[in-house]
Amino acid sequence: QGIDKLVYLSKLTIRVYRNKPNRKGNFSMMDLELGIVQERFADIVWANEPVGSGELVKICEKELNWKKPTTYTVLRKLCEKGLLKNENGIVSSVISREDFYSSKTEQIIEESFDGSLPAFIASFISHKNLTAKEAEEIQKMIDTFKEGN
Repeated sequence: QGIDKLVYLSKLTIRVYRNKPNRKGNFSMMDLELGIVQERFADIVWANEPVGSGELVKICEKELNWKKPTTYTVLRKLCEKGLLKNENGIVSSVISREDFYSSKTEQIIEESFDGSLPAFIASFISHKNLTAKEAEEIQKMIDTFKEGN
């Protein structure tokens, strides 16, 4: 999609760096700010994409109790922000859910834990008991990362 890097700036803002030039030939950077409602809507699209806009209206009516105009207004705004696209009535994402939430997590670690992943993990697990399976999964991730570097 031409996106090179996403940086999460605050609770609901990420910075998008594009690795392909725009229509004017410039490489661009933009801040993508989402409200809680817009983020919930994006989650629905990510879970169902590609999804027809009519089907999306039905899903939002059921899950969010929205009327058709509300769904189309939020969709239009997220398309204008560059998060989603609506091509011929088919809605899909420009930025994946994984990329969006990964950038959010990175920024939380940067802002709240001075960039320390171990401090973040220590804080997270200090409030939650890990099961043996979870601890094993985390260890496998660490081992895989060590092997890859």
